Amino acid sequence: MQRAFDSIYIGLVADEPIRLEGLISIFDQPAHEGHPQLMPVHATLDELLARPDLSYLVVDLHSLPNYSETLERIRCERPDIRLIVIGPEKDDALVLSAIVAGARAYLDLTAGPEVVRAAIEIVTAGSIWAPRRLLSQLIDRLLKGDDATPAPSAPHLTRREAQVLELIRHARSNREIAVQLGIEERTVKAYVSKLMHKAGTDNRIKLSMSPLWLSLKPGEGRRHPI
Repeated sequence: MQRAFDSIYIGLVADEPIRLEGLISIFDQPAHEGHPQLMPVHATLDELLARPDLSYLVVDLHSLPNYSETLERIRCERPDIRLIVIGPEKDDALVLSAIVAGARAYLDLTAGPEVVRAAIEIVTAGSIWAPRRLLSQLIDRLLKGDDATPAPSAPHLTRREAQVLELIRHARSNREIAVQLGIEERTVKAYVSKLMHKAGTDNRIKLSMSPLWLSLKPGEGRRHPI
């Protein structure tokens, strides 16, 4: 258990130097009395995920070219990590997806240093920071899980589509999927496009959490296509 005056290390995921410097500056102010000191750690995502002493990450989606893959990879490799996400404004679907992926705070680009620092402190104290309307939507979604109304059946997937979907679920890139399945990267892109169309989604993290998983039987994604 975290002791009152222990330092808490916060990993920073940002590819743009200016935005990274801005995030680092948030930690310049000392901790409030009785609270642990927050210590920023900047490294590659591989290095951050490999550190067992890191339980929190600040992820700047604005500076990441493939932020959906980044969020999904973090969720798969380190489901214990709590995320403070800075992302696009007014994208409720992305916010809810980020929360499902492990985000405990979601801030938009207009958030100033004081707000970001406050959100980090709220998260490290064990609470959630998100727009009230989105928390209400999340609660509604959870409550609807008990709804007796039958859910629509998921579209049928071919074995190859199932393989690609399972590898997306494990945060593999298109290139990694192509190598593992022995097919061309452009073929993988075509499968991903088909899967997104079937799922009615527009990015990989939404795809990985879509009802298409209802189409998969245990181990199906690991079979070789006929």
